[in-house]
This record gives sequence, structure tokens and C-alpha cells, in this order.
Amino acid sequence: MEHQATGPAVNIATPLPRLENLLPPDHDNEYQQLLDGLLQPQARINPKYFYDDTGCELFTRICELEEYYPTRTEAAIFERCANDISLALVNHAQWIDLGCGDCSKSRRWLQHIAPARLIGVDIAGDFLQSCLADIAHDHPELECIGVVSDFTRRLDLAELLAEDRASPPVFFYPGSSIGNFTRPDALRLLRCIRQQCGARGQLLIGIDLVKPSPILEAAYDDAEGVTAAFNLNVLSVVNQLLHADFEPANFVHQAVYDREQNRIEMRLVAKHPHRVRLGHTERHFHRGEYILTEYSHKYTTDGFSALLAEAGFHCQHLWTDPQQWFGVFLAES
Repeated sequence: MEHQATGPAVNIATPLPRLENLLPPDHDNEYQQLLDGLLQPQARINPKYFYDDTGCELFTRICELEEYYPTRTEAAIFERCANDISLALVNHAQWIDLGCGDCSKSRRWLQHIAPARLIGVDIAGDFLQSCLADIAHDHPELECIGVVSDFTRRLDLAELLAEDRASPPVFFYPGSSIGNFTRPDALRLLRCIRQQCGARGQLLIGIDLVKPSPILEAAYDDAEGVTAAFNLNVLSVVNQLLHADFEPANFVHQAVYDREQNRIEMRLVAKHPHRVRLGHTERHFHRGEYILTEYSHKYTTDGFSALLAEAGFHCQHLWTDPQQWFGVFLAES
């Protein structure tokens, strides 16, 4: 999810793409929800707060690390199987990129498919519109629409999709980002997507697969300490949002693989007892107490196929790498 715009400068005569704001009315309560999470017995921070400018830069570096296999493995599958995937996708679709960032992963598909529309969904409206403007400049025949939405909480594109009933939707959700959801929340999101797919829609989704724990733990705790810096940076984000006084140096990054749940847990562990001001309140952290910052669930191919089926999808195709570390699933209504 690199949030740095790339590509050519937008021609000044090119109109900006349409932007729809679908943030829920209670979006302003996000800060209260962040505070509530930090005051729970098990303190937690939603991973969406990782991605300020510094976080985006660090995540870009993470994706280039030798230990962090998901980005390059998924990209290799897309490259090797591009023709097969393109042939399996419905024609003249509405291409919906969930959590699109700079839309770079969608860009590569525009040379293989001819979508009727590109709908980018992300929470950063100005950045989203700028990136879509770059694509519209390069592909003037393509209708580009930005949707400002926190789809981790609510996704409702029915009205927008109904504008072009002749073009079935293809939801694109790469990067195994659904692994950040608990299984019930992942199922809820998949069901929501299924409801909006209609009779001819599809879902193209990247999933990180179960593998030996040393490989997984190294991917989330690299030798250079980039992931540690990325995790600790979220405390600086919280400081800005909540007028808090977290000292990142008082915490240490930890990545643990829970074999029973098939998930990595990213944590920030307190090095010693101390208090943190959180706006008008405060919290005491004991030595060894941790803040949970991210889940990253891993699936077997059968396990994720079963989750798709439970959501009302049929797994149409599955592409993997030679080591079967990562899977790209194409599901249909």
C-alpha cells in the first residue's frame, strides 16, 4: 500500500476524476474508537493507523526486504499467470480496487483487460483522486472513479455499481490484506462483497498461505529492523491524533506466530513500567505488557476456499507459486 503517487504529471487540462465520499456519519468518532482500544484490558491499535507518510515509506522498504516474501511472490504469480487470469476474468467489467493506495497493482491489469470503469476505494481522498488522475491521463477511454471509504467498517457500492448494470463488478483485493481481519470479520467483508457482486461478479484476491513459523516470523521481524521501525512509528501517529505522549523508545517490537490461530501477531511490548497520557486520561503499562497492533492470518488453500464458500462464493481458479507460499484466488458469485 505505497501511498506515494507515481507516473507522469497530470495534464492541467485533464479534469479530475469523480470522487464519492462514502465515509459513515460517525467517522469523526474514529479517535474515540482509537482511544477506547488503547484503554481495553488488552490494548490494541487498528493497523490502518500505520500508514502516515513515514509509515508508507517504511512499508515500501519492507516490501523490498529479502525476508518479506508476500509482495514479490504475489507479483510473480501475477506476472507468470497474467494471461490465464485475464482469460478467466469477465469482460468489460467494473474493476473495483479495494484499498488501492496509488493504484499501482491495478495499473498492470489495464494492459491485459479492458474494464468499463476503474473504481478505486481508499480512505485518503486527495491522494486517491491524484493517483486516479494519473491513470485517466494515460487511459482517456477509461472512466475512473474514486470512493473515499473505510471499507474495513462498511462497504456499500450498490448505488454506484447500479449506474452501469451492463458491466459486472470485479473486486480486486491483493496483498493478503484480508489477513488483518479476524475470521468473523473476514467472513463479514466477503459476504458484503458477495452481495454486491450480483449474478456475474467476481473477486480476485491474494492470500498468504500457511508455512513454517521461522519464515513467517522473519518476514515480520526483519534483521534490518525496518518492520520494528514501522510498528513503533504507529505510536507517533497516536501521539498526534490523541495528544498522547507515547515514547517509542519505551517499547520493543515483537512478532509472534500463533500456530493454533494460524496468524502472526505484531506487538509493542513495554520495556519497563510507565504511564502514558492519552488526551485527558492516561494508562499505566506494566513491564512486558503489550499493545496489539496487527493480526496477519494465514490460510491453507482448502481453508480459504471454505471461507469463500461460506460467504456465498464459488472458487473458480487458484494460482500459486512453486513453493505454494501464496495463493491468488478467483471466486465467482
